[in-house]
Amino acid sequence: MAQPVLELKSVSRAYEQGHKQLVILDQCDFALPAGEMVALVAPSGAGKSTLLHVAGLLERPDAGDVILNGTACGRLSDDQRTAIRRNDIGFVYQFHHLLPEFSALENVMMPQLVRGLAKAEAADRAMQLLDYMKVGKRAEHRPSELSGGEQQRVAIARAVANAPLLLLADEPTGNLDPTTSSYVFEALEALVRKSGLAALIATHNHQLARRMDRVVTLDDGRIVPA
Repeated sequence: MAQPVLELKSVSRAYEQGHKQLVILDQCDFALPAGEMVALVAPSGAGKSTLLHVAGLLERPDAGDVILNGTACGRLSDDQRTAIRRNDIGFVYQFHHLLPEFSALENVMMPQLVRGLAKAEAADRAMQLLDYMKVGKRAEHRPSELSGGEQQRVAIARAVANAPLLLLADEPTGNLDPTTSSYVFEALEALVRKSGLAALIATHNHQLARRMDRVVTLDDGRIVPA
């Protein structure tokens, strides 16, 4: 069996709430191979965002470890974790978080320039991604000139600009109407299938969840089949 892109091994995470400890993740185990799309469906407050933050190396677990493409990340320095996030993990949020003063093309170029790519190479890849997401004709427009669906497709293009191994998405269609939501998901699914990304997508949309390879939920701090 191929090595998973993402592994959570006995991951625990808790927060202090007054004089009590609120356990969010409790010895959580999970494996995600390349090319698989997994829907994470759970009630609000169950810990979906915490799980994505830990898996994406934005938070450290209190116990256990996050293994990305065979690398145990628990004891890595902050700089090492930042480098992995920049190069190997793509994030998509419910709100697009595009930089308003830059065009769609420049927004998708930005992570590539931060990584050190030449401007011409970054622009070429950004344009390819925007075309693939069917917003290439809007490349020179700023976010305020784009529809909600267009903004989110640009955000997805930006998330995969550095060809990450893992895509983490937190309610990526949550702010969109049903028709636009379906269209954006189709574009995201096509991109995952073509690139072989491993994708973990938190969503409240059960219809979209059923279109993924499998559905999991959080039950008492553990990931289980939904």
